[in-house]
Amino acid sequence: MSKRQQWTGWGQAQQAQQHYLVEPRYLAGGGDLRHVGEFLRASGWKDIARSSGTMLAFDSPDQMVRVAYQPPGGWQVHGAAHGHQPAWQVTLTPQTPVEIVAGLTDALTKPRSAHAPNVWAPLTEKSWSMQQDDYFVAQSPDRHAVVQYVQPGGDGSQNHWWVGARNEHGPVWNAQATASTPLHLVQSLTTALADPEPVMRPLGHVPLSNRIRVTSVSVLPDQLGAWQQARLSAARAAAWSRNWVSSRARTGAKASGYARTR
Repeated sequence: MSKRQQWTGWGQAQQAQQHYLVEPRYLAGGGDLRHVGEFLRASGWKDIARSSGTMLAFDSPDQMVRVAYQPPGGWQVHGAAHGHQPAWQVTLTPQTPVEIVAGLTDALTKPRSAHAPNVWAPLTEKSWSMQQDDYFVAQSPDRHAVVQYVQPGGDGSQNHWWVGARNEHGPVWNAQATASTPLHLVQSLTTALADPEPVMRPLGHVPLSNRIRVTSVSVLPDQLGAWQQARLSAARAAAWSRNWVSSRARTGAKASGYARTR
């Protein structure tokens, strides 16, 4: 008589992995760099990490913006001067949650909104307090995160944006952006910062802090892969759409020029 075996379905049975939903997101720790890098790659950015000697580095398709990560310094985002837009720079320390970094870097891959940007609106909509003394300051309801527009005085050349978070152990991370940084990018950063949705961290990557709320969840590898793939698929679709529109515009311009020469 043959021994009965338990049916496990087609393929190998998957084992659920322990993960944790952490909130507020600005105290969740750095996270997986691929959350930023793979989205840029899917959006058509060029991976230059090997040639630049950094852990992560991508150039935009027009070579006007570079996003790089190199410990111990952290994130560096540089924008070249172009037309009326002066050069700009954003730096973020290593423990900046990748979901907040992606608020900025994802926005670099998308068309600019026709609406005038408002850096403070995403914060006040989530009940952050606002005050104006020497600086413009917004503070999270739990008082663990801050956004400031710093104006040291003088000719304004030292003005800059400063964003940071701290827990009971002290400062956790901070970001600085030059005053020349396009405001829609700073708004995208504050939108990601104030987002109340928790972020996921694997076992062993949850910060030791009594200032966070943690929910344990069991996740199948296929589920994680599907969530990641959905994000990348959206990036590829948007890149394809932009390339198609750009190609059509170039074709139309060539046809128009040909018609005028006849």
